[in-house]
Amino acid sequence: MFDYKAPEALLKDRIILVTGAGSGIGRAAAKAYAAHGATVILLGRTISKLEAVYDEIEAAGHPMPAIVPLNLEGAAVKDYEEMAMTIEQNFGRLDGLLHNAAILGQRSPVELQDPEGWNKVMHVNATAPFLLSRALIPLLRESTDASIIFTSSSVGRKAKAYWGAYAVSKFAVEGLSQLLANELDDERHNVRVNTLNPGATRTSMRARAYPAENPDTNPAPEDIMPAYLYLMGADSHDVNGQQINAQ
Repeated sequence: MFDYKAPEALLKDRIILVTGAGSGIGRAAAKAYAAHGATVILLGRTISKLEAVYDEIEAAGHPMPAIVPLNLEGAAVKDYEEMAMTIEQNFGRLDGLLHNAAILGQRSPVELQDPEGWNKVMHVNATAPFLLSRALIPLLRESTDASIIFTSSSVGRKAKAYWGAYAVSKFAVEGLSQLLANELDDERHNVRVNTLNPGATRTSMRARAYPAENPDTNPAPEDIMPAYLYLMGADSHDVNGQQINAQ
């Protein structure tokens, strides 16, 4: 596992948005960030799941989170811009953005890929993070120490047969991250950008990708949180444009 022990107040007073916060790694990250002092903005498409995470954070006595219901598949440019305005009105800035939401899509040879399914995966996994980043960069610039984390994958760094649009979308995420890391790397900005590959983790997406695998052989999302905390906190202030592995 990523060897990092996060200080208890690592994220005190920080405002952090997590996509796909209703379940899996997003849920674990939202709870970990809140446990270390952050006010977490929970973004996802299923309100009941977001409300459950909200209740868990509140019951634990951590800073009260906020909920932003948004379906990345159908959201328009104006939806992202309106969301950014709402965050600005309520918080004035953003200190962190974790791009976690993604869909698996069809695992098959390219010649058998359904074009509509391909476009859906590319939109949710690559275009939506672009639109969200585009809308939120002005708020991240208002922070004295902001971090953007793009969730990558091993197949987004070295493609494997039959991973289709998912692999290609993660290559796009790696490119977008490198682009932003270079664009925001100057004295005018306090925003760093990195990609994080969670590795094999006990999630529903992993179960769909490997239905014959024993899920107990993989760590739970909570077990890989050290890397997520490190990249979001001030200890990684000088880490920019890197490809990090959580395991």
